[in-house]
Amino acid sequence: MTYIKLFLKSRRFLLSNILLKMQKAYENIESIAGPILVVDGVEGVKYEELVEIITSKGLTKMGKVLEVNGNRAMVQMFESTQGLSIKGLKAKFLGKIATLGVSTNMLGRIFNGAGKPLDGGAEILAEKHVDISGASINPYSRNFPSDFIQTGVSTIDVMNTLVRGQKLPIFSGSGLPHAELAVQIARNAKVTDGSEFAVVFGAMGVTFEEAMFFQKEFERTGAIENATLFINTAADPVVERIAVPRMALSYAEYLAFEKEKHVLVILTDMTNYAEALREVSAARKEVPGRRGYPGYLYTDLSTIYERAGRIKGKNGSVTQMPILSMPEDDITHPIPDLTGYITEGQFVLDRSLHQKQIAPPVDVLKSLSRLAGAGMGEGKTREDHSKLKDQLFACYARGKDVRELAVVLGESSLSDIDKTYLAFAEKFEKDFVGQGFNSNRNIIESLDLGWELLRPFPITELKRINTATIEKYHPDKKKNH
Repeated sequence: MTYIKLFLKSRRFLLSNILLKMQKAYENIESIAGPILVVDGVEGVKYEELVEIITSKGLTKMGKVLEVNGNRAMVQMFESTQGLSIKGLKAKFLGKIATLGVSTNMLGRIFNGAGKPLDGGAEILAEKHVDISGASINPYSRNFPSDFIQTGVSTIDVMNTLVRGQKLPIFSGSGLPHAELAVQIARNAKVTDGSEFAVVFGAMGVTFEEAMFFQKEFERTGAIENATLFINTAADPVVERIAVPRMALSYAEYLAFEKEKHVLVILTDMTNYAEALREVSAARKEVPGRRGYPGYLYTDLSTIYERAGRIKGKNGSVTQMPILSMPEDDITHPIPDLTGYITEGQFVLDRSLHQKQIAPPVDVLKSLSRLAGAGMGEGKTREDHSKLKDQLFACYARGKDVRELAVVLGESSLSDIDKTYLAFAEKFEKDFVGQGFNSNRNIIESLDLGWELLRPFPITELKRINTATIEKYHPDKKKNH
């Protein structure tokens, strides 16, 4: 019994020593700059370790280790440092990293950038805790993205098809209705083969009005039942903006690869995310890159975008639709430029279409889905999809050329066939593109509308579609077939 008591006593002593080491509070805070706090004289501190900062009044604020250099640690605060003084501050390193407790009960709920409920509901009883930093999917483990995701938006479903496991951003601009488009996609998106589907929505640095808009629209339409929202407003801590996409993706990966659901992740606005990175980089006094953004912006964005995909042996998938507002509508700006390198295409919202009150104002000629072919065809959409899409592109491109010609020469100088193309371009924008934000067209309705728009053209002008397809699907030929 004596030996047992001594053993237990020694175990308690060792455990208390470990806890004391973990809970040691450092008082030598060297500086505070924006969300960055520098602690000197630390020991055994690790990258991304959580930190408690205790004020002289006993208040506690959380942060994480951003960098360790010898016995000096740089701490990134999750909360505002406004009003803090280094006098009386203490830093306690907790020996663990930031995690998110996940459960299927999170579906239908709304959370803030710290993963705390915003909807007044109960705290989530976590099934497990996951590291929000995550990791990109190993290329060797990837399955090629395939199979159609229906968004209910004709310009996406027909012209630039979204497939499971793809990362396909939306390039918008200040004042353009990307928030309305995001909600429309989140509300209507589904897979057509009956598989389980969920939406994870992450909002970063949005206004209070936008946050309320997202929340009310999801609740009003009932889309909230199959969705999870993470919302960070412009008034919330800037560091939460960096955490939101990682939290959203961590939860999406849990649903996809453990619960075998197909998950669509919508992230808005990635420009606010990049601005948060720039603010933290400036506080760290790093040498800036293009337009003041950190030189590692490309690498950082890739750690988010490359978490989309499908994994061999897993039935679920993570599909991403990040949304970014291009400063001054400049597509060569570092954020859209680098995003375009990493992702598999883009949708571009056009200001001139928006001014014509066409909604959603998607410019199909500037938009591209590099993996569209993997989601088209018999058994996925319909056998005529690919050929019809090519013909609509060709006719709309020529119609826009004729429109420019009519401005110079006058419409009276156009040939009859040119007038047909001009009328097609106007009707295509009004009826096909401008379906409205409350519309939800299934893929068959969108394809049939495409055929209806091609009806005024002589069959000889439909050069992108073979005779057999015309005979089967053309509205006039189909009646006689």
